[in-house]
Amino acid sequence: MLLTIPGIEIAGEADNVSDAVKEIVRLSPDVVILDIRMPGGNGIDVIERVREAGLFPFIIVLTNYPYRQYRGKCLELGADFFFDKSSDFEKIPQVLERLAQVSHSSKDKEQTGKS
Repeated sequence: MLLTIPGIEIAGEADNVSDAVKEIVRLSPDVVILDIRMPGGNGIDVIERVREAGLFPFIIVLTNYPYRQYRGKCLELGADFFFDKSSDFEKIPQVLERLAQVSHSSKDKEQTGKS
């Protein structure tokens, strides 16, 4: 589904918290999509470790566990979006399309020297 969005390239995937953090640090992606439940910890752990590493990609949490305490903690740590897989799944392409447009527009301005 993500590959059909213009301007989107999937840079990597990870199966557990440790690999996710390593890949995010190595690849420095513009956007990270996380789940709450992950082998070796959870998406909250990933957000904390990525922020501690000084990286600030857009972070989208997409989960089957949309509990208020998870939402609050993720947003407190710097997640940009928190979506429920059962009711918000279709929002992911819309958000990514907007992010790709903003990124593309910013790059055009940088190249032409306009602000």
